[in-house]
Amino acid sequence: MSSVLAVLLGGAGGAIVGSYLATLVQRWGRQESASVGRSRCDACGRTLSPTELVPLLSALASAGRCRTCGTRIDPLHWRVEAAAAAIGMGSLILAPTWLQGGILSLFGWLLLPLALLDWRHFWLPDRLTLVLAAAGLLLGGTLGIADLTDRLLGGISGLASLWALAWLYRRVRGREGLGGGDPKLLGAIGLWLGWAALPPVLLVAALTGLAIAIPGGLRATRRLPFGTMLAVSAWLVAAVSLARAGSALTG
Repeated sequence: MSSVLAVLLGGAGGAIVGSYLATLVQRWGRQESASVGRSRCDACGRTLSPTELVPLLSALASAGRCRTCGTRIDPLHWRVEAAAAAIGMGSLILAPTWLQGGILSLFGWLLLPLALLDWRHFWLPDRLTLVLAAAGLLLGGTLGIADLTDRLLGGISGLASLWALAWLYRRVRGREGLGGGDPKLLGAIGLWLGWAALPPVLLVAALTGLAIAIPGGLRATRRLPFGTMLAVSAWLVAAVSLARAGSALTG
């Protein structure tokens, strides 16, 4: 697939999707609806004009500040737009076909708000996880990583394994070790990638958690957003699997 065209299409599409996802993450974090009301400055309340809503470019042009009150705009907006653009570009470059690249992009974009909400609020909303699971059940086979049977087993085993681990930790230590949304998220990931992909997803997520925890000191009471690590790990495992498939076809 042409890398130049993939960069253009994936980047533009991802930035547009990221603009909405940033609004969703920010508003849901404040317990507001993401679909009601126009975008506005959080400080002065002025409704933003269409030119101020152009993904990435508007943040660059305004230097990240409201043109009316001069208040710094939450950098979450351009960061999410950039992350979604990177997901779109990476997916279309790495996947063997346009269709697989589009589905891999969708997988990443559905994981992104879950990763961010867990990172910022330790919250994995059931409705977002359900959308991810439903999309995996309907579209996951298009990736070509696992068939329907393997993906159904992945959904069941992902949910059951982390639920059992959380139950065991609670019985042994007398306190919660995993959030209630983590097993559901791994189950949804299993519906996309199949049961065989879950061990590498968990391994990469665990290693990522260690990389984050060690510099700050390993403390038993320190909370880490494991859902964020699962989400990032799942997309990386899927991307690597498709990249390898593409290399095998051309090799």
